Amino acid sequence: MDHKIKLILLIALLALFSLPANAVAAPATNATKQDAFQGAMRKLWEDHIVWTRQFVVSAVSDAPDKAAATERLLQNQVDIGNAIKPFYGDAAGDRLTALLKDHIVTAAELVTALKANDKAKAESAQKRWFANADEIAGFLSSANPKAWPPAEMKKMMREHLELTTAEVAARLHGDWTADIAAFDNVHTQILHMADMLSAGIISQFPKKFE
Repeated sequence: MDHKIKLILLIALLALFSLPANAVAAPATNATKQDAFQGAMRKLWEDHIVWTRQFVVSAVSDAPDKAAATERLLQNQVDIGNAIKPFYGDAAGDRLTALLKDHIVTAAELVTALKANDKAKAESAQKRWFANADEIAGFLSSANPKAWPPAEMKKMMREHLELTTAEVAARLHGDWTADIAAFDNVHTQILHMADMLSAGIISQFPKKFE
């Protein structure tokens, strides 16, 4: 190897080893606390829509996995409630879980009524479902009104219900193209909602993410 090239390489190596340890960039895969929290919140709400979809698919087709899908979906509501406990306390987490379980149980009643073409029961379930969504929105807004204004939270929860309703209707009618498109819309919307929730918690409790 040429003497000049050896000298250049030696200087480069000496310069590298003389750098302080904190000057070397961390790997790009190392997530910050904020990134990790945002990812965890997205996972929880993606589970919410994925297992809701599985329940709908199973309920509409009377599949034998309906009970198992229901159990997993209800566990997701516990997981979401537990996720806010470090910030708002155990009572608040348990309250959110209870509201979300009502959200799921009422949705199941609506699916059953729609499948049976029972308009009276479907209207009753839908009315209670939207009332529950407004209650969830109010609960979240009261915990963090600055980041989650009441009107915005109500709008977001109602959008979730409307998009899910479109998904259920498409499956009941056997319109598979519309069914897939509806789920894509549900997915996009829930990620926006998850990001809004995580951003609100991060802004409200910045010291927990230092």
